[in-house]
Amino acid sequence: MKRKYRELCEQEPTIPIFSKPWWLDSVCGESNWGVCMVENNNQIIATMPYYMAKRYGFTYLTQPPLTQTLGPWLRASEAKYNKVLGQQKDLMQALIEQLPNYDYFIQNWHYNNTNWLPFYWKGFKQTTRYTYVINDLTDLDRVYAEFEHSKRKNIKKCEGIVDIIYDIPFDIFYENHKMTLAKQGSNISYSKALFKKVYEEGYSNGCAKTIGAYDKDQNLHAALFVIWDDMSAYDLISTIDPDYRRHGAASLLIKEIIKYVSVKTKKFDFEGSMIEPVEASFRQFGAKQTPYSQVTKDNSRMLSFAKAINSLIR
Repeated sequence: MKRKYRELCEQEPTIPIFSKPWWLDSVCGESNWGVCMVENNNQIIATMPYYMAKRYGFTYLTQPPLTQTLGPWLRASEAKYNKVLGQQKDLMQALIEQLPNYDYFIQNWHYNNTNWLPFYWKGFKQTTRYTYVINDLTDLDRVYAEFEHSKRKNIKKCEGIVDIIYDIPFDIFYENHKMTLAKQGSNISYSKALFKKVYEEGYSNGCAKTIGAYDKDQNLHAALFVIWDDMSAYDLISTIDPDYRRHGAASLLIKEIIKYVSVKTKKFDFEGSMIEPVEASFRQFGAKQTPYSQVTKDNSRMLSFAKAINSLIR
């Protein structure tokens, strides 16, 4: 089945980058992910990849690290709306039936997937979350005009302070992110080995870029790691040194990377955050609030009990 899925992804540009086999191989390991698939007349019409992880004796179908979305992909239909909804119900329920046994399921779906009702009918739950998206990169003057005045002011100020450098090596980027998080009392959430895989595969597939802002003393003020597919670019990782935050390099990098990806894709996704200050920053770039679904299901009473006890302890 994976062979067929790999062939499909080579031909189908509407499958998001986070569901591509090369991405899943990188972040999951080739043996730790699978895919549900529905075919009709020798044509694949629905898929849903999943990542399987074992924790404390429980089986999770969950989000892989560094992965914004998974969820179903359904081939576009030209049928009438009523018919399309019926098709979606049948296809999604067929995908659900193919899932391996699990104790807990959680996936963040791409915002294009607005119909989770067939999963509700099978006992799943949903939480609405938000990302922020610039939906059209064809007119960069219009895109930049939508930036808040404070962002444009920071960008202009920073242009005389730093130089923009592309293709920062993965180890320099990683260590800088680790260092900047430590300055803020936080630990990095992904390993260097994992980032190396994603970095190398992204560059190998021609859909990844690092960009950084260095001052004249070679201090790295901020850096971004961005990936893209035919539909959208994604601000996957941002690193900002708090010692230089006031200089505005992060805003300048956003402007520069939007210009870079505008000839490669259609949209720019900030990989939205539910954290209030981060949300405010994304909004100031003129990005539109875009809801997406987090879909969950708990199949284990024991796991539910353990989670309830843990929440009481906290």
